[in-house]
Amino acid sequence: MSREVSAAHAEEERRVLGLKPVLAPVHRRYGTHPHQVYDMWPGADADAPMVVLLHGGYWRYDRMHLTPFAAYLAASGLTVVLPGFRRSGGAGGYPETFDDIALALDTIPDGRPYVLAGHCSGGHLALWAAARALLPEDAPWHGTRLPSAVLALAPITDLAACARERLSDDAVHQLLGGADRLEPLLSLVDPVTLLRDAGSTGVPTVVLHGEMDEELPHEQFTAYTAVHRDAELVTLPGTGHYTLIEPGSGASRAVVEELGRLTHRIRP
Repeated sequence: MSREVSAAHAEEERRVLGLKPVLAPVHRRYGTHPHQVYDMWPGADADAPMVVLLHGGYWRYDRMHLTPFAAYLAASGLTVVLPGFRRSGGAGGYPETFDDIALALDTIPDGRPYVLAGHCSGGHLALWAAARALLPEDAPWHGTRLPSAVLALAPITDLAACARERLSDDAVHQLLGGADRLEPLLSLVDPVTLLRDAGSTGVPTVVLHGEMDEELPHEQFTAYTAVHRDAELVTLPGTGHYTLIEPGSGASRAVVEELGRLTHRIRP
């Protein structure tokens, strides 16, 4: 089921997702599968803080719609990495999407501190990656090489609620391989579920969303910060879902400010 949205939201979505892709100056692989690649925009100097950016699109769409925003962040002085990964509806979904995110984050930074950012379903993957130390030790993605901080932009945080709302034509069921797999997999892939006992990932986390976001129920944002005692919720007045990633918008400037605040502590 698709949510009913206003004409203003529909126009915002068309405008932002219709931006011309930007070719990255660096293109590399982090694995052997054709989708295990990444684009990089190096910062102006070798000490530029690194941001790894995970794209949205309900786990289905590719990263190209986020290349203008990645280039915009790089122009603000950051080194920006935009990984591709296997996606649902094609080569990915569970478990391949999660395999690729874990591999990318264990490989690309090469021991360098970084801020992990993600928009919408990319925000879900960023919050999940920050919680990998909370997974059972025998889980395939358990790990302790975590980001230095996370900035989740209008993220999906609660997969059970997302499934109940049937967001984007049952995108969660497609990701996980069917409605019957939701409950058994929540303890492995759902940020809210992972946090319920621990109460914190130990990673400084900011959830930033627009007051006028019509794409996701706002409970997706508040549910997460209600269980993560160390997470900060930032609400931008008069802001929608997609303007967060629209280069040069007021919302995107707020994102740059938040990244500046988070990266300040990890500068070499």
